[in-house]
Amino acid sequence: MLSLVNQKIRKDQRILFRVLPFIFVIMTLKLGLHYMDLELLSINAIFSGLIGANVFLMGFLLSGVLADYRESERIPGEVAATLTTIADEFQITHQRNPTRQTANALNHIRDLANNIHTWLHKKERSSVVMEKITRLNHDFFALEPITQVNAITRLKQEQSALRKLIIRIHTIRETNFISSGYYIAQSTTILLILGLTLARIEPFYESLFFVFIVSYLLLFLLFLIRDLDNPFGYYEVGSSEDVSLKPLDDALMDLVKRASDGQALLDGDIFSMQSS
Repeated sequence: MLSLVNQKIRKDQRILFRVLPFIFVIMTLKLGLHYMDLELLSINAIFSGLIGANVFLMGFLLSGVLADYRESERIPGEVAATLTTIADEFQITHQRNPTRQTANALNHIRDLANNIHTWLHKKERSSVVMEKITRLNHDFFALEPITQVNAITRLKQEQSALRKLIIRIHTIRETNFISSGYYIAQSTTILLILGLTLARIEPFYESLFFVFIVSYLLLFLLFLIRDLDNPFGYYEVGSSEDVSLKPLDDALMDLVKRASDGQALLDGDIFSMQSS
């Protein structure tokens, strides 16, 4: 049910709708404390400085996760380019000399692209993807007698690049950027918001406005940093700031077509041999 609701909410509004329930609770608490005359704190320069320090800390965390996010934006395109380059070598060899081995190689690179796409949604284990990349060695070995030596060298280089990209994706999505920094920012935000609800600000309508705007700013930044920290969170409910998989989707469609064309070429070649 929750995943269905998230699908209906625009990606750029998901964090807003995750923050709003917390804002509602905070404003309700503020109203309750005001009418029960339990606003025991007063706003001073130290309190304002604490808010500024917390915003500065969040800015530091945001700049850190943005660096990984910018790098991650390039990775799906690089994965797609590497898979396509390997498929190019397989296809050239297959067109020159259609054999069962070359047709299988095209099928294997298509399956590998599909496995990577599934793995990005955490429906496949990392070990399975790495094993599929290693199995490309069997295709390289099978093609070695019917292709040039430098072609195998290029294929091995692309295989190594693909393996590095998969390891990099795994590291980014499984590692949090400065976990202790998150803890400090989160705990300080909670304490500051609690302090704002207990603070007496006159007139009262100004108090409501400041509690709303400061709570909204701090909570939105906190959720945004958490979301940006995993640019490959396609499997996470409510994740909005994920890098685009469009290059990989296009590459997968292309590889499916190449595998199909390769099989048709092999079948046509076999039929011609049988007819003659």
